[in-house]
Amino acid sequence: MTGRPTTELTPDERDLLTRWARDTWRSLMAMTDPATGLPSDGIDADLDARSRSGYTSPTNIGGLLWSTALAGRLGFLAPDVCRSRLRRTLATVARLHRHAPSGMFVNWYGEADGAALTAMPDGEPIRPFLSSVDNGWLAVALMVVGRADPALAAPCREVLRDMDFGFFHDPAADLLRGGCWIDEPDGEAVRGRYRGDGPDVWFTPHHYATLNSESRIGSYVGLALGQLPAGHYAAMQRGSVTHRGTTLVPTFGGSMFEALMPELFVDETVWGPTSWGHNHPGTVAAQRDFGLLEAGYGSWGFSPAARPGGGYSEWGVEAISVLDGGYPSDLQRTTAAEAAERGWGDGVVTPHALALALAHDRPAALAALADLENRYGAYGPGGFHDAVAVGSGLRAERHLALDQSILLAALGNVLTGGQLRTWFADPTTELRLRPLMSAEVFPGAGHPDERTR
Repeated sequence: MTGRPTTELTPDERDLLTRWARDTWRSLMAMTDPATGLPSDGIDADLDARSRSGYTSPTNIGGLLWSTALAGRLGFLAPDVCRSRLRRTLATVARLHRHAPSGMFVNWYGEADGAALTAMPDGEPIRPFLSSVDNGWLAVALMVVGRADPALAAPCREVLRDMDFGFFHDPAADLLRGGCWIDEPDGEAVRGRYRGDGPDVWFTPHHYATLNSESRIGSYVGLALGQLPAGHYAAMQRGSVTHRGTTLVPTFGGSMFEALMPELFVDETVWGPTSWGHNHPGTVAAQRDFGLLEAGYGSWGFSPAARPGGGYSEWGVEAISVLDGGYPSDLQRTTAAEAAERGWGDGVVTPHALALALAHDRPAALAALADLENRYGAYGPGGFHDAVAVGSGLRAERHLALDQSILLAALGNVLTGGQLRTWFADPTTELRLRPLMSAEVFPGAGHPDERTR
């Protein structure tokens, strides 16, 4: 239970994946403002431009950038059109308001004008925040685009060179803070500046301490850029859980994107054969077995997404989570202890989670995605709806920029043999990251094939 599927795609598989990827790209085009080149946070599944959210984030912008580069690679855009779209977005990124000492971007911007927001469209006030993980995803996209098209290397470097991930590093813990507020918040915070430059900021009291989390992307970028000490990687917590005979390093909430989103860019399975090479397929197997064999949902793939019926929620598998109760897997937010008494409720499946699983169990993930389209109708002109409650059939008929960019990245990697990972891993990046994970043996990796069903 290590590595990725090595069999070639059949013509039918390639056609299916290409159609899904093309439709997913259509949703990202629909949610992009034509003047600024910035994506909205989301759009309705009918792709009506009037349903754009009116705001965006550094992660959303990064997702559009890597998706545009992939759209060019997959032939959805002519080369000159792809470059033009990337230039437009990069030009807007270059003029966005940033925190000057760190070079980091704030959490929310208006998609139509690029203005840093102090209130959401509904009037809810926003306190400007610098997120280490959000900025990590934007930085990844800049690294990818600059290598995908050498003509864009200079504008990408121009933005990236001012982004200092050491700004978030707490030397005492050798961990990254979650981020910081530019102005003093109402709640608990740690006042400081860490780099000794500029006015004080207010850091989150918590660190990103769990290694198996999407937040490790900020660590990878900081390490790749030489802004963090190598010991930082070892300082993050591993822990272990055992599920159906397989011992794994868990995520915080038991979701797929926590575990697998960084691998879209960092070749963890190959670079860490006895760490991530064991953990990633084990995580996919745990999610599959939970949805099909334990909860009996008839489907699987759990990750934060829009909530069928409205709103947003985390979704995950409690058994592979360090959080007490884990992220919920159904609309009723049933815990394992409650399920033992009354059973599971209406399970919520997320297509982007299944797309991430393609790298490790392609037949099962392909079948589950096709089922969401054909049996549940969770599909439209912009690709998969964001989530579906598979018991009732209730759908979240919305596309979120983050989830669509995860979908396109995962589909594109399968179709191109890992193009995003190739673009990300220049020799310096590989030299600084690969040794950190190649020597490590995660819990359970010594016996990767000992599973009971």
